[in-house]
Amino acid sequence: MKLSSNEEYGVRCLVRLAYAGFAGQGLTIPEISAAEGVSTAYAAKLLRVLRKGGFVKAARGKEGGYTLARPAGEIAISDVIGVLGGRLFETDFCDSHTGQASICTRSVDCSVRSLWRAVQVAVDQVLAKATLRDLLQNEEEMNTWVRTIPGANGLTLLQ
Repeated sequence: MKLSSNEEYGVRCLVRLAYAGFAGQGLTIPEISAAEGVSTAYAAKLLRVLRKGGFVKAARGKEGGYTLARPAGEIAISDVIGVLGGRLFETDFCDSHTGQASICTRSVDCSVRSLWRAVQVAVDQVLAKATLRDLLQNEEEMNTWVRTIPGANGLTLLQ
């Protein structure tokens, strides 16, 4: 399980737009593309998904560009990840990954499924608490924030 590039770069585009919003600016696709080191086509694709998801809005013209559709503090990262790619583990996963059998050989008693469910619950709890506004902190501040999440006491984070 890992984040997709859509999820990673989509969140990064939102962070970039949030910073620009503090300066009262919108950003164009070429500006976002250059700042994040992705192609303009890929940046356009991500912004289209984020616009359809209700996270950004676009304005045409000389003063145009992309801006956040609502305040950064009202944008939950769990919602963003859901629009950009989805959850790590869905309950119907086992139905579509049966191997060559018609049903999974462990469908009745599956310890692996229990593990993936627990991981998904933990991820959901963290991402539901995190907003785009939280991601505007520096890394040290964000590490401190993460330690406030129940169950994360004593968590050692990479620096």
